[in-house]
Amino acid sequence: MTTGSSAPQQRAPRRKRVVLADRRGSRDVPRTIIDLENQSTMGEAMVRNLVRAQLRSALWLAAVSVVFLGALPVLLRYVPVLSEVGLFGIPLPWFLLGVLPFPFILLIGYLGTRRAERHEREFMDMVDR
Repeated sequence: MTTGSSAPQQRAPRRKRVVLADRRGSRDVPRTIIDLENQSTMGEAMVRNLVRAQLRSALWLAAVSVVFLGALPVLLRYVPVLSEVGLFGIPLPWFLLGVLPFPFILLIGYLGTRRAERHEREFMDMVDR
C-alpha cells in the first residue's frame, strides 16, 4: 500500500551531544566556597556579616515603622483639629488609623525584601570572587 503523498520522507535529525560545562576548570573551586562549606573561621565571619547586615536593615525598617505608626495616634491626640477634618467623606482619624497603615506596611515589607535580596546578592558576589 502506498501513501498518497509524493514528497520524500525526511529523516529525523541526528542526535547531538550537549555539554553544559567544561570540566577542565571545575577543579578550581574558589577558596571562599571551601571556607563556607568547611565552616572555617573565615566562612563563619562572612556568614556573620551577612546576618548582621540583614539584622541591621530589619531593625532600621522596624524602627521607621514604629515611629511612623506610633506617631499617628500621638498626632491625633495632641492636634484635636485633625479630628474635625474629613477626606473623601471619611473622618481623617479613621483614614489615618484604618487605611493609611496598610499601604505603609506593604511598602515596608517590599523594602525589607529588596534590602535582604541585595545583601544576599552582595554576599554571593563576594563568595564568587
